[in-house]
Amino acid sequence: MKFSDLTLKPEIHRALQEMGYDDMTPIQEKSIPPILDDIDLVGIAETGSGKTGACGIPLVERVDPTLNEVQALILVPTRELAQQYVAEIASIAKYTDVAPFAMFGGFDMSIQRAKMKDSVHILVATPGRLIDYLWNNSLPMSYIQTMVLDEADEMLKMGFVENVDFILSCLIHEHQTLLFSATMPTVLRKLAESYLIDPVKIQLNKDQAAPQSLDHHFQYVDHSSRTKALRSYLEAEPIEQAIVFCNSRAGGSRLHRDLQRDFDSVEVIHGGLEQSHRTSIFNRFKEKRIRFLVATDVAGRGLDFSHVSHVINYDFPNSDEAYTHRVGRTGRMGRAGVAMTFVADRELKGLHKLLGTNRFEPLWRGNPAPVEASGNGAGGGRRGPGSRGSRNRPSKRGGRRS
Repeated sequence: MKFSDLTLKPEIHRALQEMGYDDMTPIQEKSIPPILDDIDLVGIAETGSGKTGACGIPLVERVDPTLNEVQALILVPTRELAQQYVAEIASIAKYTDVAPFAMFGGFDMSIQRAKMKDSVHILVATPGRLIDYLWNNSLPMSYIQTMVLDEADEMLKMGFVENVDFILSCLIHEHQTLLFSATMPTVLRKLAESYLIDPVKIQLNKDQAAPQSLDHHFQYVDHSSRTKALRSYLEAEPIEQAIVFCNSRAGGSRLHRDLQRDFDSVEVIHGGLEQSHRTSIFNRFKEKRIRFLVATDVAGRGLDFSHVSHVINYDFPNSDEAYTHRVGRTGRMGRAGVAMTFVADRELKGLHKLLGTNRFEPLWRGNPAPVEASGNGAGGGRRGPGSRGSRNRPSKRGGRRS
């Protein structure tokens, strides 16, 4: 189905054409009609599937720009996702008078307060900052016709469940509630049952957590040789842009210093940086002025970097969900991409679990992990690259450089 088939304002169609929006993704095709019809919705789809557009387009269509009140409230887990969400909505609303705004911590509350007194129709906020605002300022909630929880599983994982519950409880009038997530843990299911009324349920990634447009590469390494293996990989691969994930700020900072000795255009980002510094790094990365970005999981959720060809798990992810969202920074909207994960002995249990719960074929580079860890029937995990017929296939981006 094409966006041109939707009954939308001409101004929105014009903006979508300029944005290059032609064919809908599956989540957009299934979500936009019920949202336009004011129906509650639960949308479960893999990261990078187009959930922001699925939500933003009908919201811009439904907002009345002549009413100077917040009519749609969107909760997201991180500052960067709030900024990205507002940028997407602003592009969709380019030729309308609909005004979106992002409210998040680490930014002067007085400036945000002044903006809220001006004209905001669609408010994108992180839960903590929104509650801070509500305690000290007036926000008429009765005009909100649509409440959205985006990346809902991550908000709960980050400890926002009580904040989200409080905000939802403030909306005592009749309204539409939308929930978008990549996974559906029990606590999130209970929250949905409490606040959504007969929702349309869309699940596009059942038994398919990791994005399927990727080549999922793995390399078995000694823990002490992990950095050396990463250097070799970065030198050999035809990388347009890469995000290299670490599990801690300290580890990311150390790796950043190590890589700077051998590579140009390397930056690091984590939650301990000042917001202005984080924003600058994200913007430069999106503009391709940074080639290698070392990051903690602050960059692992929802953010859309269209030029990222490779995601590299320098540290093995702490959970299957973390793997899903990290590697989802490439292969966005069905584009090709490469996910590379280094595995040491201490991570074999996590590897076994990951391959058992994801339906993709692991492509091994170098020595394979032990058979007992990888031999679970998940996409041929018993074969190692040293076995006849199991040599590495070239990636969709052309394989290794000579």
